[in-house]
Amino acid sequence: MEQVREEQNGPGPAAAYDRIGIGYKQVRRPDPRLGALIRQALGGARTVVNVGAGAGSYEPEDAEVTAVDPSQVMLDQHPGPRKVKAGAEELPFTDGAFDAAMAVLTVHHWPDLHRGLGELRRVSRRQAVFTWDPEHRPELWVVEEYLPEIRELDASRFTPLAEVVEAMDAHTVLPFPIPHDFTDGLQTAYWRRPEAYLDPVVRAASSTFATLPASVVEPAMERLRADLASGAWERRHAHLLGQESVDYGYRLVVAGEA
Repeated sequence: MEQVREEQNGPGPAAAYDRIGIGYKQVRRPDPRLGALIRQALGGARTVVNVGAGAGSYEPEDAEVTAVDPSQVMLDQHPGPRKVKAGAEELPFTDGAFDAAMAVLTVHHWPDLHRGLGELRRVSRRQAVFTWDPEHRPELWVVEEYLPEIRELDASRFTPLAEVVEAMDAHTVLPFPIPHDFTDGLQTAYWRRPEAYLDPVVRAASSTFATLPASVVEPAMERLRADLASGAWERRHAHLLGQESVDYGYRLVVAGEA
């Protein structure tokens, strides 16, 4: 099928991911455990629109998927044949065009969250949104001990879970504790593998790390490097080393038809 592309003008998620999206697919490898949860939430949908699709992570293989993203850099990494360059707030589809809509760790980038969620509900009969609750505790030790600037940045971008649930009129909220060997290199993925945060390639695949200036991030990473070398990090976080997963506030929110 011929690739379809719709143009979107102006700053926003497109500009951010045109900059940080290069090489994204190599670090952000879909984790099968999260994939299974998302597939279950989609309820066997035959047609799916993936809004903020990026490189296509977590799309069901047995469905006809249309990928939507405002960033051409991200769409170029997407392997599917149906791609539309557009923002979530103005989806170029008719009402009820899809069995289901999915949005994975993207709603915090949308300029108008409520309008975007309204569009998901308009074009599909079932919606599954994977997001993070900024009000959840505990927070990641990287934030608390090394980069408190992340807290302020995330609070400005992420909408509290309760508001997302209300806007979607959701009927189900599923927690997803992050496994210690999670393959999708989001900001929290390396909670038990602290040395990974020292890798600039890993940090570049996290929009939060990539947004903060090097003058903030690099001194913090030098402190982490020193703490790892001295054993101070391990002494503070010995309790984490035996845990298989930690709930850091990630949730799959499901709405619409069962």
